[in-house]
Parts: sequence; C-alpha cells; structure tokens
Amino acid sequence: MSANSIFILLSIALGGSVGAVSRFLLSNFIQRISTLSFPIGTLSVNVIGSFIIGFLFLYFQHISLSSHQKVFWITGFLGALTTFSTFSIETIVLLEHGLIKKAMLSIFLNVTLSLMATLLGILLFKKIFNH
Repeated sequence: MSANSIFILLSIALGGSVGAVSRFLLSNFIQRISTLSFPIGTLSVNVIGSFIIGFLFLYFQHISLSSHQKVFWITGFLGALTTFSTFSIETIVLLEHGLIKKAMLSIFLNVTLSLMATLLGILLFKKIFNH
C-alpha cells in the first residue's frame, strides 16, 4: 500500500471520527429539545448531512482541494454524520412496537427530505456561484 493510500485512509478515519461524534451530539441534542416521540434527531442529521453533501459535492469541483481533504469531508465526516443504520434500527423498533404509522412516516421523511436536502444544497451552490 502506497503512502498516498495510507494518508487517504487516515483522512477518512479522522473525518469519520469527527462526523460520528458530531452525529451523536447533534442527534441527541435535537431529540432532547424535541417534544416528539419520533426519532427526529436521526432524521435531522440525515437531512442536514444530505444538504451539506449536495452543496460540497459541487463546491469541491470548483476549488483546489487535495483528494485527502475531499475524502475527509465527503466519505469520512458526512459518511459518519448521516446514519442509515441508526435510521434502520429505529424504524424496526417502531415496527416491533406496533407503531406502523410512525415507522412509515420515518421511512418517508428520511428518504424524501434527505433527497430534497441534497437537491437544495446543489441548487444553493448553483445560485451562489452562478453555475
């Protein structure tokens, strides 16, 4: 394995650790301040992360960043910030408790809002940078 490959992996690992801690703190904070008995914390980090990736995906094409910096943010940080596995287990738990409507709402909102947020991030980039 080359030195560059090792540095790429270390960049992903560092970004992932920052993203995972950020997810934990942000998701728990949002869930605590919410009055909903719905996994709004997970939904929030998924939508926020989707918005950020939509914006950064285009932004990074227009600035000079090393591949190490790009994988830190996209693969590492945002990959760990958004959390499909947590969304999945929370949905299964809702189903196991017979909360089918909440489970279906969680599925619909996580998929729809995350896709919309990604698109909004792309549109914001295009508006700001006239692309």
